[in-house]
Amino acid sequence: MAETTAVEGIHTDNVTAWFREHIPGITPPLAFSLMTGGRSNLTYLVVDADRQAYVLRRPPLGQVLESAHNMGREFSIISALGPTGIPVAPAMGLCRDKSVNEADFYVMRFVEGHVYSSSLQAAKIPRTQRRALGLNVIETLVRLHRIDPDAVGLGDLGKKEDYVARQVHRWTKQYENSKTEEIPEMEAVGRLLKDSIPVQVGATIAHGDYRFGNLMVNDNRVAAILDWELCTLGDPLADLGYLLNWWFRADEVIPGEKDDAPTAVPGFPSRDELLQYYAEHTGRDLSQINYYRALSHWRLAAISQGVYRRYLEGVMGDTQDMVLSHYKNQVYKLSRLALDILK
Repeated sequence: MAETTAVEGIHTDNVTAWFREHIPGITPPLAFSLMTGGRSNLTYLVVDADRQAYVLRRPPLGQVLESAHNMGREFSIISALGPTGIPVAPAMGLCRDKSVNEADFYVMRFVEGHVYSSSLQAAKIPRTQRRALGLNVIETLVRLHRIDPDAVGLGDLGKKEDYVARQVHRWTKQYENSKTEEIPEMEAVGRLLKDSIPVQVGATIAHGDYRFGNLMVNDNRVAAILDWELCTLGDPLADLGYLLNWWFRADEVIPGEKDDAPTAVPGFPSRDELLQYYAEHTGRDLSQINYYRALSHWRLAAISQGVYRRYLEGVMGDTQDMVLSHYKNQVYKLSRLALDILK
């Protein structure tokens, strides 16, 4: 039988009482364990006395902006997408009463499966099954982008127009505010992106972080898309460009530096095959997909620059030189990748 446990970020008695009132069939005591944490939203596994498993999501601990960690927004997204057949964890309940756990949280069913975040993990997938899984990943993205946001009640999730222009403006400003030195590649990419913004054709639900690390896989298929906190409405090709950048080949992964590339093991479809599948099943023009790939690299470079500066100023606490070097090198590496793609 599960035992009641005390875990940071969970007021066990209050949350258990909330479960008993709002989650049908729950059998206390509940066991809570942190699955993922950090400065992003915290994710807990909740198991009751009958071994029924749930997942609870709440904002990070401490003072946070509610707009940046909006539990109601995430809950509304998975609630709306559940009936469409898009693989999401079934939404169970949302708590907005901060007297329960000091912050909003929501609960969803636990989905069985594996999250593949590295080539070492992906190597456990039989080689003969990797191609089918890779094609299911792109098929699932196509299905998400086919959803009419208005038809499922998500039409007000975000502004539909000028998605890329707003991204370029936002990250130009963010980078300028966190600069510590001149990086010509960052400046050059910013100018090229601003001067050649593609025409947006329609607006879809854009996940914002669609990659293997945010997919629960079961029986060689995507069982659930995870982490919807960056989801908005906008240009679907931004999702596709982002996915392609994480779809590393073996010769693109630097041994000892980066082991977050499941696709670096043999057997997965190539980037070109993903592009062909997406084009055939959406009818979208992908002739400017390199723009979106460059935008994704450049955006991550701007984020890395911001983290680097915060570490440099001591805002993130004590740090080692190797951490500073990592983020600084990421800015250079990603901005050069973006520039190479645009050229």
